[in-house]
Amino acid sequence: MGTANEVPPGERRGRPKQKLLDVESRELLARFLADWVRPRWRELTVALLLTGALALATGAYPMVIKFSFDNLLAGDVSWLPWVLVTIVVITLARSVLLYLQTVATQRIGLRLAADMQAVTFRHLINADFARLTRETPGRLMSKLTNDVQFIQQATLASLNSIMRDSMSVIALVASMLYLDWMISLVVLGVYPFAVVPIATIARRVRRNSTRTQAGLGGMTSLLAEKLGATRLIKTFRLEDYASSRVNRSFEEVFRLKLKGIAVKARLESLLEALGGFAVAGVIWVAYWRISSGASTVGDFMGLTAALLMAAQPLRAVGGLMARVQEGLAALESIYGILDEKPTNRDLPGAKPLVIDKGRVSFDHVSFHYGDASIPAITDFTLEVEGGRTVALVGRSGAGKSTIVNLVPRLFDVTGGAIRIDGQDIREVTLASLRDAIALVSQEVTLFDDTIRANIALGKLDASDEEIVVAAKAAAAHEFILAQPQGYATVIGDRGVRLSGGQRQRLALAAAILRNAPILLLDEATSALDTQSERLVQEALAAFSKGRTSIVIAHRLSTVQNADLICVMEAGQLVEAGSHSELIARGGGYARLVRAQLLSDVDEDVPPAGVPLN
Repeated sequence: MGTANEVPPGERRGRPKQKLLDVESRELLARFLADWVRPRWRELTVALLLTGALALATGAYPMVIKFSFDNLLAGDVSWLPWVLVTIVVITLARSVLLYLQTVATQRIGLRLAADMQAVTFRHLINADFARLTRETPGRLMSKLTNDVQFIQQATLASLNSIMRDSMSVIALVASMLYLDWMISLVVLGVYPFAVVPIATIARRVRRNSTRTQAGLGGMTSLLAEKLGATRLIKTFRLEDYASSRVNRSFEEVFRLKLKGIAVKARLESLLEALGGFAVAGVIWVAYWRISSGASTVGDFMGLTAALLMAAQPLRAVGGLMARVQEGLAALESIYGILDEKPTNRDLPGAKPLVIDKGRVSFDHVSFHYGDASIPAITDFTLEVEGGRTVALVGRSGAGKSTIVNLVPRLFDVTGGAIRIDGQDIREVTLASLRDAIALVSQEVTLFDDTIRANIALGKLDASDEEIVVAAKAAAAHEFILAQPQGYATVIGDRGVRLSGGQRQRLALAAAILRNAPILLLDEATSALDTQSERLVQEALAAFSKGRTSIVIAHRLSTVQNADLICVMEAGQLVEAGSHSELIARGGGYARLVRAQLLSDVDEDVPPAGVPLN
C-alpha cells in the first residue's frame, strides 16, 4: 500500500529530468564563474564601484524632483539656482560614471571572449586528429566565433543587469520607499507576477538557442565548403546549385533567429504591460493619498520620475534570464570541446625518443577507424631498416596512407605495435616522436603568408640561408625568384596564387628544412610535371641518404630504385621485394606496372621485363 507521500511512477520519471536540467544549468554557471569570471575579480571590483556610484547618482534624481516641486508649489523659488546646479552636477556625474562603467564592463566581456577563444582553439588544435576530422572546419569555426559571441553577450548583459541595472533599481526603490512607502508597495507588488512567465519563456529561449547555434554551425560549414570549391562551381556551372544550397541554410537560420526574437519579444511585452499596471496603480493610490493629505505632489512627481527611470533597468533585469539561457546553450558547446581528452597522449613515464639508426618496425599492426567493422589494416608486419627507402604501392583504399598516418601517431594502432629503434612509439613522448619525422602529403597545406614563412614551417627559427638551401633542394628556388617579391611573396589562401606543382615543391622544401631522420612521402611528387619530378627525385635521392624513408607513390616509375617495394591490398601486405624481383614473380606488382603502362600514353617503351601481352 502506498503512503500519502508516494509519487506516482509517471511523475517519478518526469520530475527528475526537469530537476536534473536545473542542477546541470547551475553547475554549468558555477563552473563558468569559477573558470572565467572569478580570475577577473580586480576588474569586476572596479566595475562594481563605478556601478555603485552610478546607482547613487541615479537614485538622487527623484529626491531633487520632490524637493523642487514641493518648494515651487509652496511659492519658494529661492532654492531654484541650487536645484538647477544640482541637476547639472548629477547629470554630468552620471554621464562620466556611465562612460567609465560601460568601458570597464565591455573590457571584461571582450577580454573573457578573447581568452575563451584562445584556450578553446589551443585545446582543439592539440586534440586527436580523429576528433578534428569528426566535424567540418566550418562547424568548429562557428563554435569559436558564434558560440563565444553568445557567451560574451550573455556575460555583458549579466554584468549590466546584475550590477548597473539592479543597483539602479535598488537605489530608485529606496528613493520610492522614502518618498511614500504605501505607493511603493503597490508598484513592487505587481512585478512578482512576472516570475513564472519569465521562467517559462527562458526555457523556450534555451531550446531555440541550441538549435540556432547548430544552424549557424551548419551555415558556416556550408559557406566554407562552397567558397573553397569555386573552381568546380565555375567550371561545372553550379552557381545556381550552390546559391540554392546556401540560401536554404540562410533561410533556416533566419527562421530560428526570428523565432528567438519572437519568444524574447513576449517577455518585453509582458514587462511593458506590467509597467502600465504599475503606473496606473501609482496614480490611483497617489490621488487617494494626496487628497487625504498623507502625501504631497512633490512625493508623487518624485515617485513617478523614479518609476519611469526604473522601467528600462527593470525590463533589462527581467530579460536577463533569456540572455543567460542563450549563453548557457553556447557554454555547453564550448565545454563540450574543453572536456574532451585526447586519447593519443603521452603515457605516464614516457621518455624522449632516441634515434640510433632510424629503424622502423611494424609488428603485426592492425587498425580500424572508430566504430568501423571492417579493419583498415590487418596483421601488417614490416621491417624498414635505418637509412633505407621503402615504397608502399597498391590500389586506392589499400591502406597505404593509413600506415603512414600511424607512424607519427595521428592515430594509434588498435593491435600490434610500431617501434622505432626498438622503442614502442606509444611509450615515447609525442613531441620527440614528431620532431623525428617529416611528412609530405599529396594534400598540400600552405598558409596565407609569404613563401619564406611557409618553408619555415619545417623549422620556425631557420635562417634565410637555410631556407634557400631547402628551396634549392626541392627544385623550388628558381620559380620563387621569378615571383614578384621573391621569398617575400604572399601566396594566398592555401597557396592559391601558385600552381599545383609549385605548392608541392614548397611543402617538400619545408620537409627538407626539418632535417628529420625519418621521412614520410605520401604521393609527394603527384602534382609535378615530368621535368620537375625528375629534379625533385634527384633532390630526394640526395636528401634521403642516411634517412629512413617510407614512400607512397601512384606513379610506379618513381619507386623503382627503392630498397624495398611493398604491395598492399585491403590493408594487408601481400608482396615485398625489389622492382626486378617483383616483376619476375608476375604477381600483384607486375599487374600494377602493366596496368599503369597501358594507361600511360606518353610511354613508348615498357620497363625491362614487363611484356605488353
